[in-house]
Amino acid sequence: MNSNTNTIYCVVFFLFFLSLAFVETKNLESESSVVSESYVLSCGAQIESTDINGRKWIPDSKLVTPSGVSINGTAMHQDPSLPSQVPYMTARIFTSEAAYNFNVQPKKRLWIRLHFYPSSYNDLNPNDAFFSVIANGFTLLNNFSASITAEALTQAYIIKEFSFLPVLNGNLSISFKPSPQKNGSFAFVNGIEVIPMPDIFEPANLVGSEQGQTIDVRSSLVQTMYRLNVGGQYIPTTSDSGLSRTWYDDSPYMFGSAYGITSEAGKSLSIDYPPNMPEYIAPRSVYRSARTMGNSSETNQNYNLTWTFEVDAYFTYVVRFHFCEIEQTKINERVFDIFLNNQTAQPSVDVIAWAGSRGVPVYRDYAIYVNDSRIGCAKLWIALHPTVSSKPENLDAILNGLEIFKVNDTHGNLAGPNPVPSEMRQEDEELLYSWL
Repeated sequence: MNSNTNTIYCVVFFLFFLSLAFVETKNLESESSVVSESYVLSCGAQIESTDINGRKWIPDSKLVTPSGVSINGTAMHQDPSLPSQVPYMTARIFTSEAAYNFNVQPKKRLWIRLHFYPSSYNDLNPNDAFFSVIANGFTLLNNFSASITAEALTQAYIIKEFSFLPVLNGNLSISFKPSPQKNGSFAFVNGIEVIPMPDIFEPANLVGSEQGQTIDVRSSLVQTMYRLNVGGQYIPTTSDSGLSRTWYDDSPYMFGSAYGITSEAGKSLSIDYPPNMPEYIAPRSVYRSARTMGNSSETNQNYNLTWTFEVDAYFTYVVRFHFCEIEQTKINERVFDIFLNNQTAQPSVDVIAWAGSRGVPVYRDYAIYVNDSRIGCAKLWIALHPTVSSKPENLDAILNGLEIFKVNDTHGNLAGPNPVPSEMRQEDEELLYSWL
């Protein structure tokens, strides 16, 4: 009896400590997964801080090597158009090459977002900052000037967003290197995000190819060039569908005076994602608003609904169109063609035929190679026009959202030249200086 009791106590005692060890192991694994889950860094900051949208940003000092080659900086001026003091009012400044090292999940694509505010830090001239950014051998930026870019785009701050390939060994290194082409150059960064993301890409048909060639985006590194809520309003990261993206108004990119009309779904209309489409592809607010050509079929058949974008020449771009019918209910009520740089990307688009019902989102990707270049800057034209030959009830077109991604070239490069300020802006500056 005593022997059996002792045996039972030993077994219970062993199982108790085994369970403790198991729990401790799981806790360690959980802590490890949290550490490598995502990084949102306020570069140069001393303490954890929160931006205006409630996102938490942590200091970067423990992740940058080697130590001693960088300094913290605080902006000497705050532009009123900055969305938040965090992370833009502090910066990490590099006078020689240094790198951030991240432990990441090996089977996940990654968002990499770099935030730049070209202000004066520690009496350094932002016009002297020319540098490259390389991530695990892929060139993200080369001889990049945040100051020139901000001036050309008439913006106070710049965000560069990339979708990075899965890092099989779990080690991601992002290096900043001052440009050797300019004496006294330095590198800087205000914020860095490294966030796991689902694979939202799939092969895209290459427009203009003779044999139906496709671009395998899943095996590529891509840069987000534009992300627009067409016909709708600005959507901050906190209102995205889980991927911390920002969606902008499309009206600055409209070409000509024919803007069409904007509309919004009625409150009674439910946006229902189809079973084969994850909700993270785009938030419901993108699909609840739209831009159409208008109610006059006679007018619509004589013009295109057109957007124009500045891009870097000699790269392939993937254009993602987001559609959701919020007005029409039947097939052949609204049918239109899609054109990329005057080439037909998709004829006879009928959103109801694709989606099956009103209020059901769909999206389509098309790729195009852009080689037309003038002083390093090319144009990507996107146009919609009614398909008159289909004899739809309404000669009209609709678009809800638009994303443009640049695909890396064969050398693993995504970097383009610094943009050139518009001729109109240069003329305005020359006129201003003539008055001084």
